[in-house]
Amino acid sequence: MADGGAGTAFGPAFLGVSRSLSGREWRQRPAEAGLIRAHMQALNLEEPLARALAARGVRADQGADFLTPTLKALFPDPSSFMDMDAAAEAILDALQAKASIHVFADYDVDGASSAALLVRWFRAVGAELPIYVPDRVTEGYGPSARAFDTLKASGADLVITVDCGAAANEAVAHAAAIGLKVVVIDHHMMREHPPVCAAVVNPNRPGCNSGQGNLAAAGVVFVLLAALNREARRRGMFADVKEPDIRQWLDLAAMGAICDVTGLTGFNRALTSLGLRVMSDWGNPGLRALLEAAGAEPGPAKSNHAGFILGPRINAGGRIGKSDLGARLLSTDDPEEARALAQELDALNIARREVEKQVTDQATRMVEATGAHADGSAVVVIAGDEWHPGVVGIVAGRLRERWRKPVVVIGVDAVNSLGKGSGRSQPGMNLGRAVQAAWESGVLIAGGGHAVAAGLTVRADDIDRLRDFLNDRMIGEQAAADALDHVEIDALIDAGAATRALFEQFEQLAPFGPANPEPLFALEHVQARDAVAMNGGHVRCRLVGADGASVKAIAWRCADLPGGQALLSGQGGLSVVGRLKADDWNGRKGVQFEIEDVADPRMA
Repeated sequence: MADGGAGTAFGPAFLGVSRSLSGREWRQRPAEAGLIRAHMQALNLEEPLARALAARGVRADQGADFLTPTLKALFPDPSSFMDMDAAAEAILDALQAKASIHVFADYDVDGASSAALLVRWFRAVGAELPIYVPDRVTEGYGPSARAFDTLKASGADLVITVDCGAAANEAVAHAAAIGLKVVVIDHHMMREHPPVCAAVVNPNRPGCNSGQGNLAAAGVVFVLLAALNREARRRGMFADVKEPDIRQWLDLAAMGAICDVTGLTGFNRALTSLGLRVMSDWGNPGLRALLEAAGAEPGPAKSNHAGFILGPRINAGGRIGKSDLGARLLSTDDPEEARALAQELDALNIARREVEKQVTDQATRMVEATGAHADGSAVVVIAGDEWHPGVVGIVAGRLRERWRKPVVVIGVDAVNSLGKGSGRSQPGMNLGRAVQAAWESGVLIAGGGHAVAAGLTVRADDIDRLRDFLNDRMIGEQAAADALDHVEIDALIDAGAATRALFEQFEQLAPFGPANPEPLFALEHVQARDAVAMNGGHVRCRLVGADGASVKAIAWRCADLPGGQALLSGQGGLSVVGRLKADDWNGRKGVQFEIEDVADPRMA
């Protein structure tokens, strides 16, 4: 919808769209004119790209490092991380004493990448590092007393937890009680008082002054490897063993950063950008085998490879299969083992997609039948019997996109009357904080997370109580979140200008992610021709401008929503916002317009 020049305190609505067919306002991404000019002059950029750089908060003195990031310019001092030196010393003390060291990893991509980084460093210095990954269904997230008992019984002397452990105070205390040393490497939000153990390295730990809070766990582990090299050098350990060149494993750091949806700025951007360059050689046997299993061709690696081809398949092991498959795949040097693991993960991913679709369809019908998505409540909380806990997070994310509000999806085990749930939130609404408060208030058995994502365990009888608690807790954040729920556009272009050249020009800003969003372009007065609904609710069409120029386009999961309906109707005069994507099928070098939002200026 549009109403001419209507706007807000942020200025006039872009193209007059104060309410699109998804209910959002359109704005041009703000950028300071002087900074745009500075980037144009210093970096020899055209105005649209310089504007996009300025709009992402890149200062004049940061432009070169942003476009061509290097580890030399951006690598932090490992000692700036609280407990990093203590962690390196504890690990090397155990290594030199020939103690039994194990890595305990989370079951997602970041956990698998973090574990593989450590395994590969240990292997390079002549030691093996066994991996322990808890089962999502039977053990849940993070360390537990039971897991530490298992590790102690297997002979472990030191356990390094990666991508978990920072809030596991009770479990780590149990480890100490049974004589098991623990080093925690994590990035999640944690309590004010850390677990008592040999070291807790976490850039989000209260009091840590590293300034690297946007790192995934794999990024923190990568810095740990630098600390291990430095401490080992000091001890003379490389007199007989070649010092590992950790740059060869940058691809694993990039996998964690992209798949954990971290802010790609500063050092984290350098890790990701350079990691994709290393990944492009496809030297990691596991990543190469997984690419082949997915039917994709080797070539220059992009964020999409990690986020949409490799990542979901690695995650499938932890979601509905064996939890350690991903870590084993990323750490193996055996091509045959890599091929077998990749094929197993690819098959699990196919099964995961089917389970996810079933749960998504059921949850959508249940909520829309009651109107809970449109009743003004702050949060949607939906539960279903035997919904697989491995997919509830994905489903919550899908439904959040659909309804533009926080969603918590809970799978209930009817035998023990317990629900395992996961939630995804809107910008401006801190779901992790609300879930933590619900746990502290006794509404939950367990719970925690980030501002935009959280996990929880709840008694089935307390689900209604949880719904009321979260709504009461978050209702005050709703207005601010609604104000943040807008579409920020980088540039207005014609359909004929949506070319490969424009795509490649803006690719200089890649890799994209939080804090560095993918550029959004607007098309005005276009018609969707040859529109067809596809399996999965996607809509494919051609967007044709008034001059007859056109671009291929696709809109995801929207055939039953107002935007998708407008495209399928074939009506003209639409305004459309989206991203340019490479279209390289069968060797061609084209582009496709991936539609984010649609507005009909004739509707008021």
